Amino acid sequence: MPEGDTIFRAARTLHRALAGKSVASFESALPALNRIHDDAPMTGRTIERVTAVGKHLLMHFSGDLVLRTHMRMNGSWHIYRQGERWQRSRRDMRIRIATDEFEAVGFNIPVAEFTSSLTLTRHRELRTLGPDVLSDGFQAADALQRIRDRGTSAIADVLLNQRVIAGLGNMYKSEVLFMCQVNPFTLVRDLSDTALATIVETARQVLSANVSEELALMTTYSGLRRTTGRGDPKERLWVYGRARLPCRRCGSAIRVRKQGSDARLTYWCPSCQEDQSLIANH
Repeated sequence: MPEGDTIFRAARTLHRALAGKSVASFESALPALNRIHDDAPMTGRTIERVTAVGKHLLMHFSGDLVLRTHMRMNGSWHIYRQGERWQRSRRDMRIRIATDEFEAVGFNIPVAEFTSSLTLTRHRELRTLGPDVLSDGFQAADALQRIRDRGTSAIADVLLNQRVIAGLGNMYKSEVLFMCQVNPFTLVRDLSDTALATIVETARQVLSANVSEELALMTTYSGLRRTTGRGDPKERLWVYGRARLPCRRCGSAIRVRKQGSDARLTYWCPSCQEDQSLIANH
């Protein structure tokens, strides 16, 4: 599933390829977008900028038109030079925006809409987002208070709540909590302010490292993500996707369990992330 770093890299790559260029052609498999294109053609508009807000990708066009897309589980944006062969089937194409030199293709994008800048500021999903962990203006204090306000929820569930802190997904949830040696099932009320601050800072550091300029490729999968700092691709993650394999730190078998209302898989080391609240109750 695309997480905040994926959307950030996608927006950055699309911006570099498209910003300042005129739309030469537009097509979509989504009727709602085609209706807007029929009434107010995309062709001839200038692509002003492409930005990321949490897991939302925003493409701004001249004439105060904004394309908002959300990848959900399987969506992705690709950028190709004109004439270059696509890496995905045309039947998966949902949006294609072409300039004279490049074409941006959105595959299997489930959420897409045209809106205006004013409407965007009032958009329910965007207006209720928590602090964006990759934003230059990230407010750690705000994020910490939002986390603390959900004291009766498990910390892993809270980190996935985009209204609390925007940008984290299932993979980073498990990785960050392992790095902080926090059990993912611990209730927020049982964690100290120091522990929560460490979690937030670690999340920001890890996601920022995964959008560095050295990772210029626009990926919409976890193939380039690294949290261990190790060069071997087989050793790039601490716990995610490693159920029953030995912990890279202590050798205990990594565990996995469905968690939360959406039954997302959580990975953790039972030794490195021992539940301190359970120990305290014995």
